Amino acid sequence: MEPITLTTDRLRLRPFVPEDVDAVTAACQDPGIQRWTQVPSPYTRADADFFVNRLVPDGWRQDGEYTFAVEPLDGGPLLAATGLHARGPGVREVGFWLIKEHRGHGYMTEVVTALARWAFTSLDVHRLVWRAEVGNGPSRAVAERAGFVMEGVERAGLANKGTVRDAWVASLLPSDLGFPSPLPYLPAQAGAQA
Repeated sequence: MEPITLTTDRLRLRPFVPEDVDAVTAACQDPGIQRWTQVPSPYTRADADFFVNRLVPDGWRQDGEYTFAVEPLDGGPLLAATGLHARGPGVREVGFWLIKEHRGHGYMTEVVTALARWAFTSLDVHRLVWRAEVGNGPSRAVAERAGFVMEGVERAGLANKGTVRDAWVASLLPSDLGFPSPLPYLPAQAGAQA
């Protein structure tokens, strides 16, 4: 798929460009981003260059990861990175980080909601997944505000910096946002036994 640009009332989600390398390098110095995401630690300019100029374009080209830079709609600095990662046919996982100075303004909820709408209307996605290491309360709050339904804890669900960690798991279905599903959905019956 060719990279696209999405917009919300306040934000532009656009493809990363080589000029973003310095901003990504600076953003990923944040200990919170290094702690809760899978970015390398320590994070170098070479890591940002590889991310912006290799991983992101390869993800779009291979239809595996659709990654966006997030900036104010009227122009301005890089605020965040976000993406949809392939998890199987019709299933994508949302991931994101937000620069510390821009937290607390509802930007990430706006971004995740826009990505979900795009996934459900343009990508034949029937299930959107969010996962974060248990304890990452701000990420969980974003997912819940965007309408994700918590499903539980996935033991050893995330590998991060050489250690597997338990992960919270939540999902969002097209019907949660009022969209039809590309596939029929037959939920389990209450009280059904295996």
